Amino acid sequence: MKFCLAIASFAASASAFAPSPQNSQNSRTQTSLNNDLWGQPPSDGKEKSKALPFANRPKLLDGSMPGDVGFDPFGFAGADKASLMYMREAEIKHCRLAMLAVAGWVFAELFDKPIADAVGLPTALTKSGASPSILNGGLEKIDIAYWLAVVTLAGIVEIENSKVKEDKGKDYILGDCGFDPIGLYPKEKSEQFAMQTKELKNGRLAMMAKHSYLGLA
Repeated sequence: MKFCLAIASFAASASAFAPSPQNSQNSRTQTSLNNDLWGQPPSDGKEKSKALPFANRPKLLDGSMPGDVGFDPFGFAGADKASLMYMREAEIKHCRLAMLAVAGWVFAELFDKPIADAVGLPTALTKSGASPSILNGGLEKIDIAYWLAVVTLAGIVEIENSKVKEDKGKDYILGDCGFDPIGLYPKEKSEQFAMQTKELKNGRLAMMAKHSYLGLA
């Protein structure tokens, strides 16, 4: 678009040294599109993304949310706060699933056979001792009741999450499903922020670890 505007400017008459209304509108539109993704360029050049210091921070990622270091090179956070909140909650849920999956994968390969032998049940591991998966095979060994239990549990968690969201309204904390049986969640705001940040960092690491498991399987 900038190239087209340059050609139009050179081809215009002397009066075109002052931007035409159409050119001004196009420039504003392009600037608006850029700002939707990377934020308004700071005048002092200091307001850069912490994760990508060579680029301006994304407009919506101002550091006010736990785990926010200004990393969103593809604009997945969306163009408004509602989209950002939706994506953040989805990230939290994926983080928790990844942490469970990473721990469960290792636990299964270490203890599934001893436990199965102790209770007189067949092991669910593959012949090589790997956890059953799409890549490893062995999923046919998993009873249908297990999958029904997984789907049921996921549904229960989502229902509880919806109830908490409705009950708390504006005080709702993203990812809150009312589950804290041993009271680990702190009362102080600063400590809550720190714990949410730790959960996200561990969850992001778990998502990367899970994919490395799949690559090494």
